[in-house]
Amino acid sequence: MRYFFESKVEKKERGYVIQIPFNVWEVCKQREEIQADVVLDNNIIECVLIPKEKGNYEILIEKEDAVKVELGVNHKILLHVNGSLIKMDQNSPYSFENPIRKIDSMQVIIQPEDGLCGQTCIAMLAGVTIAEVISVMDCREWQATMGRVISALNYYGIDHTDIIMYTEGRDAVLPKCCILMEKMGRFCHYLVHYDGKFYDSNLGVLEEYDMSKLLGYLEIKCE
Repeated sequence: MRYFFESKVEKKERGYVIQIPFNVWEVCKQREEIQADVVLDNNIIECVLIPKEKGNYEILIEKEDAVKVELGVNHKILLHVNGSLIKMDQNSPYSFENPIRKIDSMQVIIQPEDGLCGQTCIAMLAGVTIAEVISVMDCREWQATMGRVISALNYYGIDHTDIIMYTEGRDAVLPKCCILMEKMGRFCHYLVHYDGKFYDSNLGVLEEYDMSKLLGYLEIKCE
């Protein structure tokens, strides 16, 4: 999976580092040090993700790569982490060529209790019940990380881009359909954007959304 965000290259005690704006444990299944690569100023750089605390990581790059870029200013970063998705246990009857449904409309579903927003987003996109999604994802309240959400999309054959766009409150032009990630304390709240409206499992259908609350989004491919 790939992750797009803006961050700075900074010199610290351990070397030249880039801060990652999302919780790696919530998105990827790996822990400890993680091998990866980044595209920085059009250069592909092999790197390692170094844990700080509680799923927060920074990217460590070599000096010869760091000296080629300006320090202390924002750069566009494309991070690639291999094997970062959790595989669903079930053998799926769906594929991107044979999805569970064509996404040409959206019906809001209200989650029955807090902590099921990720499962509810998948239920809205797939047109199934939250109970079925919980079974497929094998996770309950507050357990639907972005990695599990993407794996559930794959299970239902719901096609998506392979880049998570992290906007971190900046203005962004949203695609026709996407899953939005909104930071709520140490968790993320997920909701669906479709054709100019916002489908929130807590609040229902919204005509407007405060983009300053947006952490990032994953585009869902639809006609």
